[in-house]
Amino acid sequence: EPDVTIVSGLKDMVVFEGDDVTFRCQVSHENARDVEWKLQDVALQNNEMNEISVEKGKIHTLTLRKVTEQDIGTIAFRVGPHMSTA
Repeated sequence: EPDVTIVSGLKDMVVFEGDDVTFRCQVSHENARDVEWKLQDVALQNNEMNEISVEKGKIHTLTLRKVTEQDIGTIAFRVGPHMSTA
């Protein structure tokens, strides 16, 4: 199985309370497994507040809905041993 690396990392974002924000990270291979999103070292799940998806097989996206002050912090995307933060 090829080693999946991060081709294009996360970008820092500034948003207003109540807005949605989307983070994108592009990886080198489709169908990457062992992928994880975190906010402040807490693993995120796909639910009504966090939308986690994959576009075109390689672009992993995380949308935080209606952000609050509690959402301030570091977002991390990890695939295998590789990590990107914003």
